[in-house]
Amino acid sequence: MHADIVDLRQFYHSRLGRAAEYAIGMTLASLWARLPEERLVGLGYCVPYLDKFRADTERTFAFMPAGQGAVNWPIAERSSTALVFDEELPLPDASIDRVLMVHSLEFAENPRETMKEIWRVLAPGGRLVIVVPNRRGVWARMEHTPFGSGRPYSRGQLTSLLRETNFTPGVSGEALFFPPSTLRTMLRLRMGFERIGRTLWPAFGGVLIVEAQKRLYQGLPVASRASRRVFVPVLAPQGVPTTRVPTQRRDDAGA
Repeated sequence: MHADIVDLRQFYHSRLGRAAEYAIGMTLASLWARLPEERLVGLGYCVPYLDKFRADTERTFAFMPAGQGAVNWPIAERSSTALVFDEELPLPDASIDRVLMVHSLEFAENPRETMKEIWRVLAPGGRLVIVVPNRRGVWARMEHTPFGSGRPYSRGQLTSLLRETNFTPGVSGEALFFPPSTLRTMLRLRMGFERIGRTLWPAFGGVLIVEAQKRLYQGLPVASRASRRVFVPVLAPQGVPTTRVPTQRRDDAGA
C-alpha cells in the first residue's frame, strides 16, 4: 500500500522532513553531480529532490503512482507530473537516460515487474538511483515518517533484486543517521550525527541509496533436470459414445 500524497507533502514541509531532504540530497549529489542534457524521470515522490537536478537536464518528469496520488510540479510552471502505474510506464523503449526512485520501490506490488519496466524505458547505458528504507535503520521502525511504511530492504536484498532484473549495481551511500525526532535539540545536532554515522556505523543509516546501470546482455542459467515430467489432464476428453436406440417393430396385425 502506497503512502498518501497528502502525508508525503506534509512530511517534507515539516522541520524533520526538510532535515531528511537535506541529508538525502547530499548523498544524491555525491552520486549524480550534473546531468547535462539528459532525460530524467522521478518515480514515486521525488519532487523535493528533482529541483536539484532539473536545471541541467533536457527534460524532467515526476511520475507518481496511482495508489499514492499526484500533485502539480513544478509550481507556477507547466506541469511535468503524470499519474502512472509503475508496471506500465507511459514511455517508449529506451527513451530515458536516468531514473530516480524515492518512496517507490518499498511500496511496489511486484518489485521485479517494476524493475523490468524501468529497464525497458532506460536507454542503453542508462542509470538508476534507488532510495529505500534500510532494514537495519531506526527510521524503518518509526511510523511517523514515510520511511516507516512499506517494505524496507537490506543491501543484500537490493543488490540481488538489481542483478535479477538486468542491472549492475554500482556506487552506493547511506543517509539519515540522526534519529527521527522532532526535538529541536536533535535536529540541531543532525549534521554531527550524519558525519559520525558515515564513519562509524554506515550500515545503520536510515536509508540506502544505490546507483545501478542498465545491463544490455545477460546469460540466463538453466537448471539441469534428471527427467522431464509431463502432466496429463485428469478429465481428458474421451468423446461421447454413440448408442443405437432400438427401434420397436410394429406388428401390422395388431395395429
